[in-house]
Amino acid sequence: MSDTRIRLLHEDDWPDVIAAEERAYAPSGLSEGGAALRSRHRASPSTCFVLEDADGFCGYLLALPYPLFRCPDLSRAESDGAGRESSGTSGTGGSSGSNLHAHDLVIAERARGRGLADRLLLHLEETGRQAGYRTLSLVAVRGSQVLWSRLGYRARPEIELPASYGTEAVYMAKPLAGPSADTLPSPSRAEVG
Repeated sequence: MSDTRIRLLHEDDWPDVIAAEERAYAPSGLSEGGAALRSRHRASPSTCFVLEDADGFCGYLLALPYPLFRCPDLSRAESDGAGRESSGTSGTGGSSGSNLHAHDLVIAERARGRGLADRLLLHLEETGRQAGYRTLSLVAVRGSQVLWSRLGYRARPEIELPASYGTEAVYMAKPLAGPSADTLPSPSRAEVG
């Protein structure tokens, strides 16, 4: 694993990112396509990463500021300012600037089983803390909430998700500043749907 490094996503990474995303999500109907993926990166290039080793591309993680208890819709690209937060330093709880959303993480088939997904998420957590984010969120798909739970994410089944995620998806979040998932705020009535 020492020969694997994490770096910011660059323009020349897109063919690998789009191909990996399609292989991972198209069979379950969750692939969002290149335009939507690129829009997530444009929303926050400093929180989108690629893993690489001596043989090249190993995987990626796209993350962007998003209000706590909300998430991007897979069927739409991000538009300027729509539903997102602009910074990690303003606010608490579900207010503007407090949450970083881990939108998409894929490890290339050849690199799986090496703990790289955990490594990417730990890197994102550290990036989020340094930028002043208070929470990290994600949407668990295809039964993956068990995996995310062991990393400290707490399922929030009361949060209504866009239909593009299907019926089995679960919103999850964890605090970055506090030691316990119990420090997460409760969603307002409007956030629950």
